[in-house]
Amino acid sequence: MPNFQAAIEVIRADITKLDVDAIVNAANTSLLGGGGVDGAIHRAAGLGLLADCRTLGGCATGDAKITRGHDLPARFVIHAVGPVWHGGTFDEDRLLASCYSTALRLAQEHELSSIAFPAISCGVYHFPVERAARLAVRTIREILPTCSGIKRVILVAFDARVEDALRSALDESV
Repeated sequence: MPNFQAAIEVIRADITKLDVDAIVNAANTSLLGGGGVDGAIHRAAGLGLLADCRTLGGCATGDAKITRGHDLPARFVIHAVGPVWHGGTFDEDRLLASCYSTALRLAQEHELSSIAFPAISCGVYHFPVERAARLAVRTIREILPTCSGIKRVILVAFDARVEDALRSALDESV
């Protein structure tokens, strides 16, 4: 049954503090922690998250894997590996879209109703923020109708620039 009830919202917040079913981690291919959002999530979740991630054997760019949330308010962490920006000629758009669609499908498979996304690849991976925001919103809007259990999608900005880009992309997609 199509999902017409899901709400998509944009907030500026610390994703590690959100009380949702799942937060998405902008992970690297090792899944063993790093800088930015990835490091913050690993620190907040505690060593149990690292132990879970060690069992997963890494993750390919554009893919995602799920673990428990451990010490986070979120019950689960979906680790999505976004692409590093190389000028747009290395399939970056498709790989970034795949992160969002795969994360939503994992949330649906695990019967989760709320999910929060950071701006995947927009930090140290240097994906252009406005382009990434439009791609994220478009992909979420395309996939949500197939995810009847998901009722709430939160796009979490880490600063005003990302928040503005996400809000603009959401407004343009209506």
